[in-house]
Amino acid sequence: MAITLAAAAQKSLVVGTYNIRLFTTSDEQQGEVWRTRCKVICDQMNFEAPDAFGAQEVTHPQLVDMLQMLDGYDYTGVGRDDGKEAGEYSCIFYKRDRLRLLDSGTFWLSETPDSVSFGWDAACRRVCSWGKFKMRKGGLTFYFFNLHMDHVGIIARREAAKLVVDRIRTIAKGAPVVLTGDFNVDQTNEIFRTFSQSGLLHDTYAYARLRFAENGTFVDFDPDAKTSERIDHIFVSPRFKVESYGILTNGYWTPDERSVVSEQTNGGPAEVRVKTYRRHTPSDHYPVIAKLTY
Repeated sequence: MAITLAAAAQKSLVVGTYNIRLFTTSDEQQGEVWRTRCKVICDQMNFEAPDAFGAQEVTHPQLVDMLQMLDGYDYTGVGRDDGKEAGEYSCIFYKRDRLRLLDSGTFWLSETPDSVSFGWDAACRRVCSWGKFKMRKGGLTFYFFNLHMDHVGIIARREAAKLVVDRIRTIAKGAPVVLTGDFNVDQTNEIFRTFSQSGLLHDTYAYARLRFAENGTFVDFDPDAKTSERIDHIFVSPRFKVESYGILTNGYWTPDERSVVSEQTNGGPAEVRVKTYRRHTPSDHYPVIAKLTY
């Protein structure tokens, strides 16, 4: 039995995507404090313990903070504004004790993808970072791509999707692939179909054996918001089987003017007191986790 369980563990891969929301002064003033958000984000990822996850909107100071709080993770990726540390990263965090990084790179979502550049009608420079990984147990070698497509430029998103599919073909050369990111298009958009109908990739939501997705992925820091739209996606090669898929709506609470006096619960133990606190989401996006086998 022990041998069977060990073999099964070696054939599993847990991946995720998380737009963590860059640091802004306006967010801080509205109570969405990065120091607090960072701890919750990292606690959540440490609990879920994905082998690798793509993150978007990560500035360099945030990257440093996350590496201090994430348990056993390293990263690959560069800042989009200079190919070094300036601007947002679309980085890939990975567990050092589970994965070995064999190769990596970044290309810009533009007409000149191998140099720092804006693409088409994009409002910002946008990148896709990738890593070639080998599992330390089980021996699987696979490629992980992580991107953040533009939030304004429709042409930029359309052309970037074609570019990414082409680069996956060129770089991975038929090897297993995971593609994550904030695509800024939902599951009904024609640009989404560039990926889902490419013949290279399956949408993990659609192919999941088990699914927990009570909400979409962008809620703009509103814990009461409800949407059916998913703009943060995980795609995988058809050779992967998607065991489960989840959009994780975890939150955290801070005291406000209503939480000074505690009230005894109705029907609960006398020792229990409940306060009304303000609920927050750790980011304006919810993270997505997919559990795979190969």
